[in-house]
Amino acid sequence: MKMFRYGSRDIPVIGTFDTVIVGGGTAGASCGISAAREGNRVLIVEKSISLGGAAVNALVTPVMESFVPHERNFGEIEEELKKIGVRTRDGIMEYVYSTPETRCEALEHLFYGYGGEVLYDTVLVDVIKEGKKIVMAVLSNTDGLCAVSADQFVDATGDALLSRLAGVPTVSGDGDGNNQMASLRFEMGGIDVEKYREYCLSLKDSFSPLTSGFFFESAMVRNKGFKLEPIFRKGIENGYLKEEDLVYYQCFSLPGEPGCMSFNCPHLSFMKKNTDALARSQAIAEGHKMIRRLVIFLQNMMPGFENSFLIRVASEIGIRESYRIVGKYVLNEDDYIRRARFEDPVAKGDWYIDVHSATKGLVHMEKYMRGEYYEIPYRSLINDTVDNMLTIGRCISTTFLVQASIRVQACVTDQGDCAGKACARARKAGKELAEFDGKGLCEN
Repeated sequence: MKMFRYGSRDIPVIGTFDTVIVGGGTAGASCGISAAREGNRVLIVEKSISLGGAAVNALVTPVMESFVPHERNFGEIEEELKKIGVRTRDGIMEYVYSTPETRCEALEHLFYGYGGEVLYDTVLVDVIKEGKKIVMAVLSNTDGLCAVSADQFVDATGDALLSRLAGVPTVSGDGDGNNQMASLRFEMGGIDVEKYREYCLSLKDSFSPLTSGFFFESAMVRNKGFKLEPIFRKGIENGYLKEEDLVYYQCFSLPGEPGCMSFNCPHLSFMKKNTDALARSQAIAEGHKMIRRLVIFLQNMMPGFENSFLIRVASEIGIRESYRIVGKYVLNEDDYIRRARFEDPVAKGDWYIDVHSATKGLVHMEKYMRGEYYEIPYRSLINDTVDNMLTIGRCISTTFLVQASIRVQACVTDQGDCAGKACARARKAGKELAEFDGKGLCEN
C-alpha cells in the first residue's frame, strides 16, 4: 500500500479516485450519483453511517414544495422511494414525503447501483495541496489517519470545511455576524393524529389546509397570531414550558408510520454562532432539555397526545446556515428579485427567502408565483483559490439572504446533480473544474 508522509508519521493512501466528495448529504449524494452515472470513479466520504445528511440524521422531512422542472436525480430518488413502498405524494400539496430511513435507502441504492463507493464513519482532517490543486484529503476513521487521492474534490460538508482547509475565503452570518437559528428535531409516536387535527380545526387554525388525508402539518410561532399559542401559554403557566420553547413549533406526519409525527423544533434561539463548535455542543445539550419539556407538555395538554411517547431525537443538529464560500460569483438579492438567468445554470430556485433569524424571528421576502424561478450559476460553485474543487449545498457563494432560499432540499438536489455532471464532463474534456464553463449542465 502506498504511504504518505504526514507530519511526523507515515499514513496509508487507501485509494485513488476520479472524484472524492466530502459529505454524503442531499447535495453530496446527488453529486455522487450523477458523477458515477457519467463514468467517474467516485468516493463519498461521510462522517455518519448513512447518506442523506440533514434529511436523515437531522430528521428534516419532508422535501418542501417546488414548482420548477428538476434534474434527473430528483425524479430518480422519488421513484426509488416508491419502489420501497413510500407514498411520496398526498395529491394535495407538492411536498415529497419519506422517512429518514427510506431516504437513506433510496440514495444508497442509486449511488451504489451506479458504481459509487462510500467511506462511512470517516471525518475530514486536512487537505494536501500542490499549487492551486488539492491532491489528497487526510481522513480519520477506525483505522486512524489515512489519505485518499483524486483528480477532483467536491465540498459537500455543509460547513465549507473542505473549502476552508484548502484556503478558500468564506463569510458567515448576517451583517452583524449572526447565523440563522438552528433546530434539534425529534419524533413522537402513539399520537391520535385525527384527534389532534380536529382540535386544530376547531380553533379555526388555517395554517395547514389539510382537512383530510394521511398527511397533516401543524405549527405555532410565538407572537405571530397562531391559533395554538394560547394552549402553549397555558403550558408555561402550568410549569411545563419556558418562554424560549415557544419560539417555533412545527410538526409533520410521517408516511407509512401511523400515529407518528416529526417535529421541526425546538429552535435553539440562544445560539447566535453556528460556527462555534463549543456553542453547538452546549446548544445540543440545552435542546435535549427543551425536547423533554415539549414532550411532557404535549402528553399532558395537547388533544391527541394523551398516549404519545418520544421515539427519538435527531443525531445531528439542524444547521440552516454557517459558512459560505466567496466564489467567482456571489448570488445576491437583486438576482432573486429579478428572477435572474445565467448562461451556466446548475439549478432553478423557487423557495422564498426564508430566514430563521436569531435576532429578528422569521424573515420572509417576496414569495414567487408558481412557475417563477431564478437560476444559480456554476460560477457560484467554483473559486479563485482551488482549481480542482467544487463547493455545493448550503455553503455555495451567495449573500446571507439568498442563502436562505437556496438551502432547501429540492434546490440542492439539482445543484448536486449538475455538479456531478460537471465533474464527469470536465474530466472527459481534460479541464479543471474552475476552467470548465458550466454550460449545458441544466437539462430540464
